[in-house]
Amino acid sequence: MSPQTLLNHSPAQSFNPTQFDQYVMHTYGRFPVAIAKGEGCRLWDTEGKSYLDFVAGIATCTLGHAHPALIQAVSAQIQKLHHISNLYYIPEQGALAQWIVEHSCADKVFFCNSGAEANEAAIKLVRKYAHTVSDFLEQPVILSAKSSFHGRTLATITATGQPKYQKHFDPLPDGFAYVPYNDIRALEEAITDIDEGNRRVAAIMLEALQGEGGVRPGDVEYFKAVRRICDENGILLVLDEVQVGVGRTGKYWGYENLGIEPDIFTSAKGLAGGIPIGAMMCKDSCAVFNPGEHASTFGGNPFSCAAALAVVETLEQENLLENVNARGEQLRAGLKTLAEKYPYFSDVRGWGLINGMEIKADLELTSIEVVKAAMEKGLLLAPAGPKVLRFVPPLIVSAAEINEAIALLDQALAVMAL
Repeated sequence: MSPQTLLNHSPAQSFNPTQFDQYVMHTYGRFPVAIAKGEGCRLWDTEGKSYLDFVAGIATCTLGHAHPALIQAVSAQIQKLHHISNLYYIPEQGALAQWIVEHSCADKVFFCNSGAEANEAAIKLVRKYAHTVSDFLEQPVILSAKSSFHGRTLATITATGQPKYQKHFDPLPDGFAYVPYNDIRALEEAITDIDEGNRRVAAIMLEALQGEGGVRPGDVEYFKAVRRICDENGILLVLDEVQVGVGRTGKYWGYENLGIEPDIFTSAKGLAGGIPIGAMMCKDSCAVFNPGEHASTFGGNPFSCAAALAVVETLEQENLLENVNARGEQLRAGLKTLAEKYPYFSDVRGWGLINGMEIKADLELTSIEVVKAAMEKGLLLAPAGPKVLRFVPPLIVSAAEINEAIALLDQALAVMAL
């Protein structure tokens, strides 16, 4: 097939799984469905079947699919200027950075393309700060949590406290250690054990709510104690908000649920509603990068920043945080009703529109099995580990769609009756 024929070819109408598997690297365990289009909180596959989308690109499609504000913003921007270079000033980037700073505790913003890149930037910033500001530490250590997830690059899988993501990728970078999440005594002991000679804890890197680790919210008292420990010991507090930022929890940023402020925090997924972008934010006190020390070719280009501006402005103008909180309460109430009806579940938890439903540990039932059963009924869910169902619909989801999701999951569970 010639290049021009390929350009004129409609992949959605002629999807061929065999062709896909032949040419695309096998880095994902994909469900046997090909999505062709979306609108609002709904998706349609290449066979025309409709699905209620409670995955949202894994907490990414903030405004759902084909939202008018996003369509208008990216259509206008692509006709004007989509990419130049960070060799020049980019007005859209400046406007987006201003919005973030005015709606957070940050003073400065660095833009990149993904959550992993944002976390890489945070790790590099911590190390430079440790070497140049914090007693010129020779061997800075970053403490992160077990069951965390921070990305797929070598540094971020090392920061990730889950050995399964690190297997076969050694030698891993040095300078990381792990502690249980929400356990302040273990954290204090780890700091004492590490701080010897030229080796010291330079930063504590945590998720405000652990996403891939099972949708586990941070404990308020724990995070207040972590903030105090950081202040007393000259340690930077880094929060990974790649999954929970930009309104997902019912507040603009996950840390707002914890009553503390980080020194550094990161964002990506929902920031541009599905257009690739990442951001690393920090306070002026640790904004130690100089020109040439960190960069990104595509980071903060006009196209992605225009999309992100449309998302954050819509969050404000349509008061979506109120919807997130109301729909989140409704969703958790519905899930708790199902947990009482079916004896499979041990917990329902979450903030806003990031929620988890945990399957009892003594059951052989897995989250993937429930996800597949729900898909058959027309509801898309994502697992968060082998025993947790994750519910992360677009932030525009309606009360009627929440009720529909509960009804579809009810039907799926009824079929599965153990």
